[in-house]
Amino acid sequence: MKIMNSIAALFACLAMLSPDACHAQEPRLDERLLVLPLPIPVLAYVVRPLVDAPLPLVVMNHGETLDPRERSFYPMVEFRDAAFWFARRGHLVVVPIRPGFGSSAIDLPDQGVFSTYFGAVGKCTDASFRTAGIAIARLNQWVIDYVVGQKLAIASGTIVVGQSGGGWGSLALSSLNPTGVRAVITFEAGRGGRVDGKPNNNCNPEKLIEAAREFGSSARVPTLSIYTENDTYFGPALSGKLLEAYNAAGGQGEYHLVPPFGNEGHFLIDDPKAIPIWSPIVSRFLEAHP
Repeated sequence: MKIMNSIAALFACLAMLSPDACHAQEPRLDERLLVLPLPIPVLAYVVRPLVDAPLPLVVMNHGETLDPRERSFYPMVEFRDAAFWFARRGHLVVVPIRPGFGSSAIDLPDQGVFSTYFGAVGKCTDASFRTAGIAIARLNQWVIDYVVGQKLAIASGTIVVGQSGGGWGSLALSSLNPTGVRAVITFEAGRGGRVDGKPNNNCNPEKLIEAAREFGSSARVPTLSIYTENDTYFGPALSGKLLEAYNAAGGQGEYHLVPPFGNEGHFLIDDPKAIPIWSPIVSRFLEAHP
């Protein structure tokens, strides 16, 4: 019900004459839902300050679930307040809703209906963590190329942000060193967490660490990775090893472990109350990597 109320509030705001009617005391922002004509058309949530010039781009990647039913009910805007934070600092923020989520999460094999899903990892015993990340990274590259190509954003200074599986895809993007990407910021990045719903039960942690090492071997984009002490998907022991492997292979990653947040730290970026926790870390990182 909370998700439905949030979405209803979003559309109510979009329907008002003033684009920032829901935030009258804040810098004027414009919110839209757009279909991006990529190789696979993608619905995206877009928010930006109301200015008449191209802005630096922020691409934000939502989280993951392997359950097709959960993907079909995935919130259209997972971290709107975090998107606002970047937009109020002068960025065009684009949040692509990946194929396989929302209305596109329809699989009826007996009727010959199959959805496109970016991020499948396969079986736990031989999980394809690297390719799952690269799939999301390629989608990000399409988004960047399109938005910059349409002169909606400037060609330099792009920041890519992601949470959980979307953060893993963002980390994968750093290994491709795309032109114009200034920095990658991840929150609780990883794949294969909480197998069978059990806390701190990762699908194949050694393979996940190896994939992080592979990403780091070619990554030269400055990367900030934020994790929470009470993240039961990717706890401190595992998250620390991921960044150690990434950096040991040549990556330029900065690791921050923040204190426990709420009942489940994995969803830190989703909660507006967490902005005072992560925003100073992000601000310092971006100041260090202009």
